[in-house]
Amino acid sequence: MEQKQRPPKTPKDHRDARLKSALKANLARRKAQSRARTGEKPQPEGAEKDKG
Repeated sequence: MEQKQRPPKTPKDHRDARLKSALKANLARRKAQSRARTGEKPQPEGAEKDKG
């Protein structure tokens, strides 16, 4: 059974819901940026090896 999210009742609940939504969107955006960066510039094979 799927639970529906209830609308926030107090100002604190409104703030918490807004911040939760913003955090989720920010995390998704950062993950997408990270994936894009790793796809654009792959490291050369020798870059990961120790020089010592």
